Formats: sequence, C-alpha cells, structure tokens
Amino acid sequence: MADAPLPHSLGASTSAPAEDAPLYAPRKQIYPRAVNGRYRTIKWIVLAVTLGIYYFLPFIRWDRGPNAPDQAILVDLANSRFYFFFIEIWPQEVYYITGLLVLAALTLFLMNAVAGRIWCGYLCPQTVWTDLFYAVERFIEGDRRERMRHDKDKLTLQVTGRKSLKHFIWLMIAWWTGGAWVLYFADAPTLVHDLATFQAPFVAYLWIGILTFTTYTLAGFMREQVCTYMCPWPRIQAALTDEYALNVTYRYDRGEPRGSMKKNEALRLQGLPAGDCIDCDQCVAVCPTGVDIRKGLQLDCIQCGLCMDACDNVMGKIGRPKGLIAYDTDMNVQARIEGRPEVRRIVRPRTLFYAGIIALVGSVMIASLALRQSLYLSVMHDRNPLFVRLSDGSIRNGFTIRVANKDLDERRYVLSVEGLRGARIDVVGGEVDQQGRSIVTVGPDQTLEARVLVTDSASPTEDSTALRFVLTDLATGNTVSTSDHFKAP
Repeated sequence: MADAPLPHSLGASTSAPAEDAPLYAPRKQIYPRAVNGRYRTIKWIVLAVTLGIYYFLPFIRWDRGPNAPDQAILVDLANSRFYFFFIEIWPQEVYYITGLLVLAALTLFLMNAVAGRIWCGYLCPQTVWTDLFYAVERFIEGDRRERMRHDKDKLTLQVTGRKSLKHFIWLMIAWWTGGAWVLYFADAPTLVHDLATFQAPFVAYLWIGILTFTTYTLAGFMREQVCTYMCPWPRIQAALTDEYALNVTYRYDRGEPRGSMKKNEALRLQGLPAGDCIDCDQCVAVCPTGVDIRKGLQLDCIQCGLCMDACDNVMGKIGRPKGLIAYDTDMNVQARIEGRPEVRRIVRPRTLFYAGIIALVGSVMIASLALRQSLYLSVMHDRNPLFVRLSDGSIRNGFTIRVANKDLDERRYVLSVEGLRGARIDVVGGEVDQQGRSIVTVGPDQTLEARVLVTDSASPTEDSTALRFVLTDLATGNTVSTSDHFKAP
C-alpha cells in the first residue's frame, strides 16, 4: 500500500521524482526499542498462547479406543489418516482440508475488512517468532541504545560472549520449533525418545534441520524483509481493503503542525494552532519495521500497534490526550477536519458477506461430519474385457471394489447386487455364509480391495444395465451402496 499523502496545508513533504528512486535499497539495520502498553501486553499474551499451543499440543492425549493412536492431533502419513481429537479424516475426505483452507482464507479477509493487517501484527508466525527473538536479544544485549552502541564499537570479549549466548538461544528456539513440527507426524513421546537416542528416521532429522535453519534465519536476520518482500499478503490485503477498515492511523488533524513541546505550548498560549505531535520519534523507535506511521499507511507497516503504545506513553507524560495514534480511518480524520460526523461501520455488506460465507461453509462441514457414515464403498468396472461369455451362455462382468471400515472394530459385511434378477455375485478369495451370501471382512480402521465377479445367466436385453452394489453391516444393519453398469453383447 502506498504512502497516504498528508494534506499540503499540514506540512506534507513532496516525494522525490520516480526516476530518482533507487531500484534496490539495501537493508538498514533496525533497532526497535522496548515499549509497554495495552497493545504490547496483547502481543505478549498472543505470543505465549500461540507458542504454548504449538510446542505442547503434540503431547496431549486423546483416547479413541483400541486399535487407534491416542495423540490428540496427528498426521499419520504411514496410514493416510489425519486425527484431530474426536475427528478422523481419511484420504477420500480431503475436501474437509479444502474446507478448512477456505475458512482460513475467508477469516483472513474478514479480519482485514474489520481491522486491516491485524493478522500480520499479532498472529502471523513470522511476527510471533520475531517478537520472541527480539525479547531474547533485549534480555542479553540490552535495549535499543545498548545494541546500537555494541554494533558500532569494536568487538570485546564481553560483547562477543553476549552475542554468542544470544545466537545459541536463538538456535535452541529454532531447533525446538523444528522438533515440535515433526512431533505432529508421529507419536510425540516415542519420537522424542527416538530422536534423543538417534534411532529416529532420517527424514525427521532432515526436517528438524530445515525448520531450524529457516526459523533462525527468518526470525533472527531477515525479520521485516520477510514481511516487505517475501510475503504476498500485504499486496493482496491492499486490494481487498476499503475506506471503512480500521488501521493504525496517525491522526494528523490533532498532530499537525508538529513542533517541540515548548514551541507548541507557546503557540497555544498565543491562541495559534499547534499540534500534539512533539516530533519525539518514539513511534519510529519502537517500530519493528522502521516505519514512520506519520507518513500514512505503508507496505512495510504490519499494524502491530506498538507505535500507539509509545505515543500514548508520551502523551501521558506531556499532559495531552491519548490516542494521537489509534485505530481509525483516513476518512474519519478528514471528516473531523471538515467538521463532518465520523462514520464507523464495522457491520457492513463486506463484513456481513464474509461472515455469512464463513458460517455457511462451517455449517456444511459440521453437518457433513455429523452425518458421515463409518462405511465407504467404491466400485470400478473392468475395462478390458468389458464382459465375458461363458460356455453355458451366461455373461460375466468383473469389478474391483474398495471397502473402507472407519470403525475401530473388525466388521463383516454382506455384499449384494440389485438391478439384475438371478444374478450371481462371487468375491474372489472371499467367504460365503450358510445362506449363500458373499461376506466381506474388513479390519478395524482399514480398507479392503477385492475382485468381484457378477454373472447373469439370463439373456440380457440391453448392452448396458444399471447395477447397484449394496454393502450391509451384519452387526448394525447399516448399508452403503454405489452404482455401476452390467455390460453385455
């Protein structure tokens, strides 16, 4: 998003001509200062909650009964299963994953419509881990001034020791980040033991190494460059936002014209206009991306709110009202300048549309999960040959059936066909009960693929007859069916 220009009467500076702008700007080291306030507290809470969930969730147990893993969240690649507490997703139910991705995208759109880049400022993994790395850096090396001084001075034994300790802790955080990730793909306690005793699969060590490197690099060194150059969301959200979305806004109707505290106080005593901004630059000093919010919305700004805390602290010290930088819109700032009433419309067609689609998709997924059966049947007709004429004149078709038993107990099913009178069904290698019915046995939480032969002794009157395969659970009576066709000359 381009810089929002300030009104010329408020002292906006004109930008350099486009032809004078460099094609590449080298990175400038940013030393954000620590700040306390409402939004910094919110960010600490979000950081603690999100990282706590990520690091410790694999160790939560969930009893699913016998023959099933007891890890609450598990991506079981070996058996093609995804477990989320009481929900089990099979490969043929990948549409649930698609639904989750759609919900995530719509939620991101809704958040953007309500409060701009609130995801970037509080919930994005890059923001969360960078905040944690900054906290470690401040704890070991000191705040803004100390870090700047250490980087300018010659390396001493003390400075080298502090930097070495900082990078060691960064690596430990990055290592545990990668280690926690692989725990979602195997039983966590078992995998931790195997990793510690060097008995884990090589792929586990490989992914831990990859994620250790990426976390250490992105959160420790690239930081704001990830948000500015690598992430596509700032550009996408700029196209999705509107004039009613709340953003971290410098209220230039209050702040301009700027000046020192003494100068502005003198102007007020003379009855002349004076802004509340005293040009202390504290909003810039605390910004993790080095943005000057007074220049308006910018692509680099992640809307983290730390500039609001810094400005409120300064306003409190000089006896001016807080909120010089606050969640607002440029439209309302201009309305106050012109003496028009402010407009705040969080509930509007855009947000109602996003909320409605989220509710619809979520309801469909919940209903589908609640009504889905624990039995699945699919049938595929042989392609070559489509049919075989036997010596007695009867016609036989071959099929391949796939039965999925999603229960945690072994199940026995009766397989039958409808649509052909007198047709005989045979399951190759299967079982036949005393009543002559074809029995299919499937183990707990398993699939079975079997070859089925359907023979019609009568002379078919059509070259293709609709056929329905029916599978009936002997224990519960539940049935599932699927359709195909019986081919004949």
